[in-house]
Amino acid sequence: MGLFSKSKPLPPFWTNYVKRFKEKVPSNLTEITFVVLDTETTGFSFDEDRILSIGAVKIKQETIAVQEVLDIYLEQEKFNKESVPVHGLLKNGQRNCITELKALELFLDYIGNAVIVAHHAGFDMGMLNTALNRNGLPDLKNKVLDTGVLYKKTLIKSYLIQPKSNYTLDELAEKFSISKKDRHTALGDAYITAVAFLKIISRLKEKKNFSIKKYL
Repeated sequence: MGLFSKSKPLPPFWTNYVKRFKEKVPSNLTEITFVVLDTETTGFSFDEDRILSIGAVKIKQETIAVQEVLDIYLEQEKFNKESVPVHGLLKNGQRNCITELKALELFLDYIGNAVIVAHHAGFDMGMLNTALNRNGLPDLKNKVLDTGVLYKKTLIKSYLIQPKSNYTLDELAEKFSISKKDRHTALGDAYITAVAFLKIISRLKEKKNFSIKKYL
């Protein structure tokens, strides 16, 4: 049971988050705020594993707002040594870590009603919603875009070339010549995803009657 439940009022930070959805998502691409995020985790189980870090960048007017980043690390009770080579985050490492609940509070304040963008978004959203539910909070309310899904919509289908079912972030980075210097950190992967997202949107805009609304 989380800290909040039906018998207890939800915290002010959740109420403030919900209030921001009174504003509708604009229909004009340049007016939409996107939050591109990535989570590093102890593993792939929504129930058994935990979020190690959350990294996010904002896109405003089709430009990455590099001065508005989120880069937070969570205190860990669960530790999986097999995942260390991937994300490089050691338990009790030399980082300022905060509680899961405080991380969620900062995250909700950061994203507001923005459109969330992630690569293989189902995993990140699953981990975040599970963390929210674990603390007695509802699921996220934001609209979500997946760069893996969007990228496939840029490909020309033919009998000779069939799109793959999934494209990794590494494949997108190579396709769009994006540096992978900070790969496998939450903020680094969020930045790579943001650049890939802008490249993908640029291609989708070449299509006839493009409208971002049909992807939301």
